[in-house]
Amino acid sequence: MSSVFPLISIVIPVYNAAAFLRATVADVQAQTYPELEILLVDDGSADDSYAVCLALAAQDPRIRAFHKENGGASTARNLGIREARGGLIGFVDSDDHIRPQMVEHLYQAYYKWSGKLDTDLLVVQTGREEIDEDGNALPAVLATPDEEVFEGPEEFIRSLLLYTGDASYCTKLVPRQCFLCGDKELLFPEGQMGEDFLLHVLMLPEISGVVRIPETDYRVVHRRGSATRRAGANEFSRVYIDIVRHADYVEQITTQIYPGIKAEALRFGLYERLDYLLHVPISDMTKRNDFYVKTVQYLRKNFSAMLKSPHLTGKNKLYLTLLTAAPRITRRIHLLLRGKRIQ
Repeated sequence: MSSVFPLISIVIPVYNAAAFLRATVADVQAQTYPELEILLVDDGSADDSYAVCLALAAQDPRIRAFHKENGGASTARNLGIREARGGLIGFVDSDDHIRPQMVEHLYQAYYKWSGKLDTDLLVVQTGREEIDEDGNALPAVLATPDEEVFEGPEEFIRSLLLYTGDASYCTKLVPRQCFLCGDKELLFPEGQMGEDFLLHVLMLPEISGVVRIPETDYRVVHRRGSATRRAGANEFSRVYIDIVRHADYVEQITTQIYPGIKAEALRFGLYERLDYLLHVPISDMTKRNDFYVKTVQYLRKNFSAMLKSPHLTGKNKLYLTLLTAAPRITRRIHLLLRGKRIQ
Protein backbone atom coordinates (compact mmCIF):
# COMPACT_ATOMS: atom_id res chain seq x y z
CA MET A 1 0.00 0.00 0.00
CA SER A 2 1.11 3.55 -0.70
CA SER A 3 2.91 5.31 2.13
CA VAL A 4 0.56 8.28 1.59
CA PHE A 5 -3.06 7.30 2.02
CA PRO A 6 -5.45 9.20 -0.26
CA LEU A 7 -8.84 10.17 1.11
CA ILE A 8 -11.62 7.72 0.26
CA SER A 9 -15.29 8.77 0.46
CA ILE A 10 -18.02 6.35 1.50
CA VAL A 11 -21.53 7.48 0.56
CA ILE A 12 -24.48 6.05 2.51
CA PRO A 13 -27.94 6.97 1.20
CA VAL A 14 -30.41 6.95 4.09
CA TYR A 15 -34.17 6.48 4.01
CA ASN A 16 -36.20 5.47 7.07
CA ALA A 17 -33.16 3.65 8.42
CA ALA A 18 -33.10 4.89 12.03
CA ALA A 19 -33.42 1.37 13.41
CA PHE A 20 -30.23 0.02 11.83
CA LEU A 21 -28.20 3.01 10.59
CA ARG A 22 -25.90 3.17 13.63
CA ALA A 23 -24.79 -0.45 13.14
CA THR A 24 -24.02 0.14 9.46
CA VAL A 25 -22.07 3.32 10.14
CA ALA A 26 -20.15 1.56 12.92
CA ASP A 27 -18.90 -0.92 10.32
CA VAL A 28 -17.58 1.94 8.20
CA GLN A 29 -16.04 3.70 11.20
CA ALA A 30 -14.22 0.46 12.08
CA GLN A 31 -12.43 0.22 8.73
CA THR A 32 -8.69 -0.42 8.93
CA TYR A 33 -8.06 2.02 6.07
CA PRO A 34 -6.91 5.23 7.79
CA GLU A 35 -8.18 8.07 5.58
CA LEU A 36 -11.95 7.96 5.25
CA GLU A 37 -14.82 10.39 5.10
CA ILE A 38 -18.39 9.15 5.52
CA LEU A 39 -21.24 11.00 3.83
CA LEU A 40 -24.71 10.30 5.23
CA VAL A 41 -27.38 11.55 2.83
CA ASP A 42 -30.87 11.51 4.26
CA ASP A 43 -33.42 11.21 1.46
CA GLY A 44 -36.40 12.85 3.16
CA SER A 45 -36.94 10.12 5.76
CA ALA A 46 -40.23 10.02 7.65
CA ASP A 47 -38.56 8.61 10.80
CA ASP A 48 -35.67 9.89 12.94
CA SER A 49 -32.98 8.99 10.40
CA TYR A 50 -31.73 12.54 9.88
CA ALA A 51 -31.49 13.11 13.64
CA VAL A 52 -29.36 9.94 13.83
CA CYS A 53 -27.19 11.26 10.98
CA LEU A 54 -26.63 14.54 12.80
CA ALA A 55 -25.83 12.76 16.07
CA LEU A 56 -23.30 10.52 14.35
CA ALA A 57 -21.69 13.50 12.61
CA ALA A 58 -21.37 15.31 15.95
CA GLN A 59 -19.50 12.31 17.38
CA ASP A 60 -17.07 11.66 14.51
CA PRO A 61 -15.35 14.43 12.47
CA ARG A 62 -15.04 12.05 9.53
CA ILE A 63 -18.83 12.07 9.13
CA ARG A 64 -20.82 14.69 7.24
CA ALA A 65 -24.61 14.65 7.20
CA PHE A 66 -26.87 15.97 4.44
CA HIS A 67 -30.63 16.22 4.11
CA LYS A 68 -32.72 16.50 0.95
CA GLU A 69 -36.31 16.06 -0.15
CA ASN A 70 -37.26 12.50 -0.97
CA GLY A 71 -36.23 11.60 -4.50
CA GLY A 72 -34.92 8.05 -4.35
CA ALA A 73 -31.59 6.38 -3.63
CA SER A 74 -30.01 7.59 -6.88
CA THR A 75 -30.59 11.25 -6.00
CA ALA A 76 -29.07 10.68 -2.56
CA ARG A 77 -26.05 8.91 -4.02
CA ASN A 78 -25.56 11.63 -6.61
CA LEU A 79 -25.61 14.33 -3.94
CA GLY A 80 -22.99 12.33 -2.04
CA ILE A 81 -20.81 12.03 -5.15
CA ARG A 82 -20.93 15.77 -5.76
CA GLU A 83 -20.05 16.50 -2.13
CA ALA A 84 -17.32 13.84 -1.88
CA ARG A 85 -13.77 15.06 -1.33
CA GLY A 86 -12.03 11.73 -1.86
CA GLY A 87 -10.37 10.57 -5.06
CA LEU A 88 -12.07 7.19 -4.70
CA ILE A 89 -15.74 6.72 -3.82
CA GLY A 90 -17.57 3.72 -2.37
CA PHE A 91 -21.17 3.10 -1.38
CA VAL A 92 -22.84 1.22 1.45
CA ASP A 93 -26.58 0.73 1.80
CA SER A 94 -27.88 1.91 5.15
CA ASP A 95 -29.01 -1.54 6.34
CA ASP A 96 -26.07 -3.65 5.11
CA HIS A 97 -22.76 -4.60 6.76
CA ILE A 98 -19.11 -4.59 5.69
CA ARG A 99 -16.06 -6.32 7.11
CA PRO A 100 -13.34 -4.17 8.77
CA GLN A 101 -10.77 -4.57 5.99
CA MET A 102 -13.06 -4.06 2.99
CA VAL A 103 -11.84 -0.58 2.04
CA GLU A 104 -8.21 -1.52 2.69
CA HIS A 105 -8.50 -4.62 0.49
CA LEU A 106 -10.12 -2.61 -2.30
CA TYR A 107 -7.55 0.18 -2.12
CA GLN A 108 -4.63 -2.26 -2.14
CA ALA A 109 -5.98 -3.80 -5.34
CA TYR A 110 -6.64 -0.39 -6.90
CA TYR A 111 -3.12 0.86 -6.07
CA LYS A 112 -1.54 -2.32 -7.43
CA TRP A 113 -3.54 -2.61 -10.67
CA SER A 114 -3.66 1.10 -11.54
CA GLY A 115 0.15 1.07 -11.47
CA LYS A 116 0.34 -2.22 -13.34
CA LEU A 117 -2.02 -1.06 -16.09
CA ASP A 118 -0.89 2.58 -15.98
CA THR A 119 -4.42 3.93 -15.59
CA ASP A 120 -6.46 5.70 -12.92
CA LEU A 121 -9.78 4.78 -14.57
CA LEU A 122 -10.14 1.44 -12.89
CA VAL A 123 -12.96 0.04 -10.73
CA VAL A 124 -12.23 -2.54 -8.01
CA GLN A 125 -14.79 -4.96 -6.61
CA THR A 126 -15.02 -7.22 -3.57
CA GLY A 127 -17.20 -10.30 -3.24
CA ARG A 128 -20.49 -10.27 -1.39
CA GLU A 129 -22.53 -12.62 0.74
CA GLU A 130 -26.25 -12.63 1.44
CA ILE A 131 -27.71 -12.89 4.93
CA ASP A 132 -31.17 -12.49 6.44
CA GLU A 133 -31.92 -9.91 9.13
CA ASP A 134 -31.16 -12.48 11.83
CA GLY A 135 -27.65 -12.98 10.44
CA ASN A 136 -28.29 -16.39 8.88
CA ALA A 137 -26.45 -17.12 5.63
CA LEU A 138 -28.52 -17.26 2.44
CA PRO A 139 -27.54 -19.00 -0.81
CA ALA A 140 -24.72 -17.20 -2.61
CA VAL A 141 -25.84 -15.15 -5.59
CA LEU A 142 -22.40 -14.70 -7.11
CA ALA A 143 -19.09 -16.52 -6.88
CA THR A 144 -16.00 -14.78 -5.48
CA PRO A 145 -12.82 -15.47 -7.50
CA ASP A 146 -9.97 -17.47 -5.97
CA GLU A 147 -7.46 -14.81 -7.00
CA GLU A 148 -7.45 -11.24 -8.31
CA VAL A 149 -8.99 -11.05 -11.78
CA PHE A 150 -8.96 -8.18 -14.26
CA GLU A 151 -11.89 -7.93 -16.65
CA GLY A 152 -12.01 -5.45 -19.51
CA PRO A 153 -15.22 -3.52 -20.21
CA GLU A 154 -16.58 -5.99 -22.76
CA GLU A 155 -15.87 -8.97 -20.54
CA PHE A 156 -17.49 -7.33 -17.53
CA ILE A 157 -20.61 -6.27 -19.44
CA ARG A 158 -20.87 -9.83 -20.72
CA SER A 159 -20.83 -11.10 -17.11
CA LEU A 160 -23.63 -8.68 -16.19
CA LEU A 161 -25.73 -9.86 -19.13
CA LEU A 162 -25.29 -13.50 -18.09
CA TYR A 163 -25.83 -12.77 -14.36
CA THR A 164 -22.37 -14.00 -13.43
CA GLY A 165 -21.18 -10.46 -12.62
CA ASP A 166 -22.12 -8.08 -9.81
CA ALA A 167 -23.94 -4.91 -10.91
CA SER A 168 -24.04 -3.43 -7.39
CA TYR A 169 -21.91 -0.36 -6.75
CA CYS A 170 -21.88 -1.19 -3.04
CA THR A 171 -19.15 -3.77 -3.58
CA LYS A 172 -16.87 -1.36 -5.44
CA LEU A 173 -14.45 1.54 -5.21
CA VAL A 174 -14.74 3.94 -8.15
CA PRO A 175 -12.43 6.86 -9.03
CA ARG A 176 -14.25 10.15 -8.55
CA GLN A 177 -13.28 11.21 -12.06
CA CYS A 178 -15.38 8.36 -13.46
CA PHE A 179 -18.41 10.22 -12.13
CA LEU A 180 -17.22 13.82 -12.42
CA CYS A 181 -14.62 14.96 -14.91
CA GLY A 182 -14.54 18.68 -15.63
CA ASP A 183 -18.00 19.72 -16.75
CA LYS A 184 -18.97 16.13 -17.53
CA GLU A 185 -21.16 14.19 -15.10
CA LEU A 186 -21.86 10.46 -15.27
CA LEU A 187 -24.12 9.74 -12.33
CA PHE A 188 -26.80 7.30 -11.22
CA PRO A 189 -29.91 7.59 -13.42
CA GLU A 190 -32.67 9.19 -11.39
CA GLY A 191 -36.32 8.19 -11.45
CA GLN A 192 -35.52 4.65 -12.63
CA MET A 193 -34.98 1.27 -11.05
CA GLY A 194 -32.07 -1.01 -11.91
CA GLU A 195 -29.93 2.13 -11.83
CA ASP A 196 -26.70 0.37 -10.84
CA PHE A 197 -26.86 -1.85 -13.91
CA LEU A 198 -27.57 1.04 -16.26
CA LEU A 199 -24.75 3.18 -14.84
CA HIS A 200 -22.31 0.30 -15.41
CA VAL A 201 -23.37 0.09 -19.03
CA LEU A 202 -22.84 3.84 -19.42
CA MET A 203 -19.54 3.93 -17.51
CA LEU A 204 -17.74 0.80 -18.70
CA PRO A 205 -16.88 2.10 -22.20
CA GLU A 206 -15.17 5.06 -20.47
CA ILE A 207 -12.86 3.06 -18.17
CA SER A 208 -10.10 0.46 -18.44
CA GLY A 209 -11.97 -2.33 -16.66
CA VAL A 210 -12.85 -3.94 -13.33
CA VAL A 211 -10.58 -5.80 -10.89
CA ARG A 212 -12.33 -8.45 -8.82
CA ILE A 213 -10.56 -9.43 -5.59
CA PRO A 214 -10.73 -12.79 -3.76
CA GLU A 215 -12.29 -11.35 -0.59
CA THR A 216 -15.95 -11.44 0.42
CA ASP A 217 -16.22 -8.27 2.46
CA TYR A 218 -19.72 -6.95 1.74
CA ARG A 219 -22.78 -8.41 3.47
CA VAL A 220 -26.18 -7.77 1.90
CA VAL A 221 -28.97 -7.96 4.48
CA HIS A 222 -32.29 -9.19 3.12
CA ARG A 223 -35.04 -7.81 5.31
CA ARG A 224 -38.58 -9.10 5.34
CA GLY A 225 -40.82 -7.29 2.91
CA SER A 226 -37.98 -5.57 1.05
CA ALA A 227 -37.80 -7.63 -2.14
CA THR A 228 -36.23 -5.46 -4.85
CA ARG A 229 -38.71 -6.27 -7.55
CA ARG A 230 -41.88 -5.95 -5.52
CA ALA A 231 -43.55 -2.65 -4.75
CA GLY A 232 -45.79 -4.33 -2.21
CA ALA A 233 -47.18 -7.73 -1.38
CA ASN A 234 -49.68 -7.64 -4.27
CA GLU A 235 -48.22 -4.91 -6.47
CA PHE A 236 -46.38 -5.01 -9.77
CA SER A 237 -42.99 -3.29 -9.56
CA ARG A 238 -41.98 -0.99 -12.39
CA VAL A 239 -38.44 -2.39 -12.16
CA TYR A 240 -39.56 -5.11 -14.59
CA ILE A 241 -40.27 -2.41 -17.16
CA ASP A 242 -37.13 -0.37 -16.45
CA ILE A 243 -34.86 -3.40 -16.83
CA VAL A 244 -36.41 -4.26 -20.21
CA ARG A 245 -35.71 -0.71 -21.33
CA HIS A 246 -32.14 -1.05 -20.07
CA ALA A 247 -31.86 -4.28 -22.06
CA ASP A 248 -32.89 -2.45 -25.23
CA TYR A 249 -30.22 0.17 -24.58
CA VAL A 250 -27.61 -2.57 -24.08
CA GLU A 251 -28.56 -4.14 -27.40
CA GLN A 252 -28.01 -0.81 -29.11
CA ILE A 253 -24.57 -0.18 -27.66
CA THR A 254 -23.34 -3.75 -28.14
CA THR A 255 -24.13 -3.45 -31.82
CA GLN A 256 -22.03 -0.28 -31.97
CA ILE A 257 -19.25 -0.92 -29.44
CA TYR A 258 -19.21 -4.60 -28.45
CA PRO A 259 -20.50 -6.67 -31.38
CA GLY A 260 -18.74 -9.69 -29.88
CA ILE A 261 -21.39 -9.98 -27.15
CA LYS A 262 -24.45 -9.45 -29.33
CA ALA A 263 -25.75 -12.94 -28.50
CA GLU A 264 -25.46 -12.25 -24.76
CA ALA A 265 -27.28 -8.92 -25.18
CA LEU A 266 -30.10 -10.66 -27.04
CA ARG A 267 -30.32 -13.27 -24.30
CA PHE A 268 -30.58 -10.48 -21.71
CA GLY A 269 -33.40 -8.82 -23.65
CA LEU A 270 -35.29 -12.10 -23.97
CA TYR A 271 -34.76 -13.10 -20.34
CA GLU A 272 -35.91 -9.75 -18.96
CA ARG A 273 -39.03 -9.87 -21.13
CA LEU A 274 -39.69 -13.35 -19.79
CA ASP A 275 -39.43 -11.93 -16.27
CA TYR A 276 -41.80 -9.09 -17.16
CA LEU A 277 -44.40 -11.39 -18.72
CA LEU A 278 -44.33 -13.73 -15.72
CA HIS A 279 -45.10 -10.84 -13.34
CA VAL A 280 -47.27 -8.31 -15.16
CA PRO A 281 -50.93 -8.61 -14.04
CA ILE A 282 -53.07 -10.49 -16.55
CA SER A 283 -55.45 -7.54 -16.50
CA ASP A 284 -52.64 -5.45 -18.04
CA MET A 285 -51.98 -7.96 -20.82
CA THR A 286 -54.16 -6.16 -23.37
CA LYS A 287 -53.81 -4.23 -26.61
CA ARG A 288 -54.30 -1.04 -24.59
CA ASN A 289 -50.96 -1.65 -22.87
CA ASP A 290 -48.42 -0.49 -25.44
CA PHE A 291 -45.44 -1.81 -23.46
CA TYR A 292 -46.99 -5.28 -23.24
CA VAL A 293 -47.79 -5.29 -26.97
CA LYS A 294 -44.22 -4.33 -27.88
CA THR A 295 -42.85 -6.98 -25.53
CA VAL A 296 -44.76 -9.74 -27.32
CA GLN A 297 -43.77 -8.30 -30.70
CA TYR A 298 -40.10 -8.47 -29.64
CA LEU A 299 -40.46 -12.15 -28.73
CA ARG A 300 -42.04 -12.93 -32.10
CA LYS A 301 -39.41 -10.96 -34.00
CA ASN A 302 -36.57 -12.80 -32.23
CA PHE A 303 -38.23 -16.21 -31.94
CA SER A 304 -35.79 -18.02 -34.22
CA ALA A 305 -32.74 -16.48 -32.50
CA MET A 306 -34.23 -17.40 -29.12
CA LEU A 307 -34.45 -21.08 -30.09
CA LYS A 308 -30.81 -21.04 -31.21
CA SER A 309 -29.45 -19.13 -28.20
CA PRO A 310 -26.73 -21.04 -26.29
CA HIS A 311 -27.30 -18.80 -23.25
CA LEU A 312 -30.92 -19.74 -22.47
CA THR A 313 -31.92 -22.91 -20.65
CA GLY A 314 -34.45 -25.37 -22.02
CA LYS A 315 -36.95 -24.16 -19.44
CA ASN A 316 -36.38 -20.54 -20.50
CA LYS A 317 -37.02 -21.46 -24.13
CA LEU A 318 -40.15 -23.41 -23.29
CA TYR A 319 -41.67 -20.52 -21.35
CA LEU A 320 -40.66 -18.01 -24.04
CA THR A 321 -42.20 -20.21 -26.74
CA LEU A 322 -45.48 -20.48 -24.84
CA LEU A 323 -45.53 -16.78 -24.01
CA THR A 324 -44.86 -15.91 -27.64
CA ALA A 325 -47.73 -18.10 -28.85
CA ALA A 326 -50.33 -17.53 -26.11
CA PRO A 327 -49.14 -15.10 -23.41
CA ARG A 328 -52.38 -14.70 -21.45
CA ILE A 329 -53.19 -18.41 -21.37
CA THR A 330 -49.60 -19.22 -20.38
CA ARG A 331 -49.77 -16.72 -17.51
CA ARG A 332 -53.03 -18.20 -16.23
CA ILE A 333 -51.54 -21.70 -16.24
CA HIS A 334 -48.37 -20.40 -14.60
CA LEU A 335 -50.37 -18.81 -11.77
CA LEU A 336 -52.48 -21.92 -11.27
CA LEU A 337 -49.37 -24.10 -11.07
CA ARG A 338 -47.96 -21.77 -8.42
CA GLY A 339 -51.22 -21.81 -6.49
CA LYS A 340 -51.73 -18.06 -6.83
CA ARG A 341 -54.90 -16.07 -7.41
CA ILE A 342 -55.35 -14.93 -11.00
CA GLN A 343 -55.42 -11.14 -11.17
